[in-house]
Amino acid sequence: MHRNAARRPSLPTTRPARPGRPACPGRPARPSAGRSRLIAGCIAVAAVLGLSACGTASGALQPTTGAAAPGTPFPQQRTPTGTAATTIAPAPGSDAATGFPPAAPPTTAKPRTPGTPGTPAASTPAAAPTPAASGTPAAPPAQPAQPAQPGQPAKVIGSTASGGRTVALTFDDGPGPATGQILDLLAQYHVKATFCEIGQNAAANPALVKRVLAEGHRLCDHSVHHPQPFAKLSHDGAAYEIGAAHDMIVKAGGPGTEVSWFRAPGGGFNTDNEHIAAGLGMSSLGWSVDPRDWSRPGVPAIVSAVQHQLKPGGVILMHDGGGDRSQTVAALKQLLPWLVAQGYTFDLPAT
Repeated sequence: MHRNAARRPSLPTTRPARPGRPACPGRPARPSAGRSRLIAGCIAVAAVLGLSACGTASGALQPTTGAAAPGTPFPQQRTPTGTAATTIAPAPGSDAATGFPPAAPPTTAKPRTPGTPGTPAASTPAAAPTPAASGTPAAPPAQPAQPAQPGQPAKVIGSTASGGRTVALTFDDGPGPATGQILDLLAQYHVKATFCEIGQNAAANPALVKRVLAEGHRLCDHSVHHPQPFAKLSHDGAAYEIGAAHDMIVKAGGPGTEVSWFRAPGGGFNTDNEHIAAGLGMSSLGWSVDPRDWSRPGVPAIVSAVQHQLKPGGVILMHDGGGDRSQTVAALKQLLPWLVAQGYTFDLPAT
């Protein structure tokens, strides 16, 4: 028996591959007609069902995961929707193209803000039409509250009301110790002037405010504390400095007091503070002649500056408060008769 077994040829352990079909390892070949017909039938069934034979070492049939491209040995899997692989690429002009986070997929994309350059809104078949799509303009996004801007842009005044060979005298930073002396000089020459008063000074010297009004002069708001640079104040800061000073001057002057102008400290006008003043019924008052008397350059320097800078219809800036104003008083004693001799008449600023 052992002798016969030794002489029997061994069967191959692996069935030889047929042309166009890979070999299946691990199972001995049984060259029988029934087995051949069974294998041929399996292949036919697999072709119909779209299955792949020999997917495992045991020869089990495995379902495919998708249609394979021509020349690809195995079909490729699809990435589930919603991952980075399906993120919509930003179009030129969108937020993503300018360095902001990528735009959301079309199903969650928000309509583009009106007036903002960018890509057209992504189409979403199931989404309700946006106001822009239905023909109704979309409401713009809410903006921070802005200060009221009544009427046309304000204009800073630098000339007299009547023009011609006239001049307007204005005095800042009072009322102060020099105000009474200046009022005496103006009365002597029958001159009406404008006093741009600091709110806290008016509150501290109500008798002088009343005298200014009683002698026919006019009042101007020059802020509460004279902060500089005035144009750099916030809207609320400027509104307080202008509005509170206006109230202080009116209270000091008594019932019926009118404050016709506002002069920004240091000439620090801007659109905001001009509109604040206009909202209180005041014009913005500048000047055309500045002898810088506040710096006490000497009486001759003050007189010379006025004489060289003055043109018909000019507005002269001088000071009756804010420090020692003895040089201003002395210069005014020379300037008043000179102005009369030059044929100037005295006027108020334009409004």
